[in-house]
Amino acid sequence: MTRYLFLTETYETERQKILGAWAMFRDEEMPWRPERRARSVHEQMVHQCVSEDNWMKNFLGIDLSEPALPVLETRRELIKKYAAASSLRLTKLQSMPDSWFEEGVPFFDVERSRAWILVRRVAHSAHHRGQLTAYLRMLGHQLYSTYGPTADTGGLAQNGARVIYQYKDVDSLLQADESDSNWPPLPGPGANPPTERP
Repeated sequence: MTRYLFLTETYETERQKILGAWAMFRDEEMPWRPERRARSVHEQMVHQCVSEDNWMKNFLGIDLSEPALPVLETRRELIKKYAAASSLRLTKLQSMPDSWFEEGVPFFDVERSRAWILVRRVAHSAHHRGQLTAYLRMLGHQLYSTYGPTADTGGLAQNGARVIYQYKDVDSLLQADESDSNWPPLPGPGANPPTERP
């Protein structure tokens, strides 16, 4: 067990959360953007693939030696590509000794430990995932959990809301998305408003 197991586990759960958010979109929503200066759904997915590929190669030295994007940039192909690439990166990260995480390497114009850089990568990814969950709301979707309870999974945790994932893991997501199977039902917000300031 490495001191940095928590960090590789965080990356592992973040990749599942990203893919869970992506899977909630419909194919016809890929070109949608909330405002002309904002990225479209498609562009957000492309950014995640390209940005993570660049960070992993240039800052962490994890080069998959393959294109960052699929040949066809459809919702389904972007999901499959990110799932496969992030799985390979996770396996590589899990094989690294503690000393690798602690070593300082160039990060833009400063030097940071690889552990620090990976924390920033997860934060960067979570930021864009948050943008996409806001997109889903603007498009009228119900939201499964990607972090904790949502208004659709029962509201606030202190009111007994549960975390309900659309899929139990990435493999289930890929299989279900392929077959367009039914998702678990969502209970809705419950009796209390989903806010600390009702």
